[in-house]
Amino acid sequence: QVQLVESGGGSVQAGGSLRLSCAASGSIFSIAVIGWYRQAPAKQRELVATITIGGNTNYADSVKGRFTISRENAKNTMYLQMNSLKPEDTAVYYCKADGRTGWNTGFRSWGQGTQVTVSS
Repeated sequence: QVQLVESGGGSVQAGGSLRLSCAASGSIFSIAVIGWYRQAPAKQRELVATITIGGNTNYADSVKGRFTISRENAKNTMYLQMNSLKPEDTAVYYCKADGRTGWNTGFRSWGQGTQVTVSS
């Protein structure tokens, strides 16, 4: 079983910055892809950014140029640096990881979420 714990959320004014962290623990053999998703009130959960074990990144158009995703493979930890925040970035941010707990066993885990609130 793999657990993900997010941290770093909070409240900030528009134009400000926050850094989210996601730490994975448990029986981890490897994490192929890890990423951030967000869900605003009355909206569907959407992709924010993902990063592969090789460092390839993918961003939602709405955050390109403002957010940067990174990971430390040795620590099974991922980060999301969020700059130039806008009120529309307000949401609960979730960490998701896809990987393996063994040669033949995969996993998909979600974190519990962390609230990000951006005021105008």
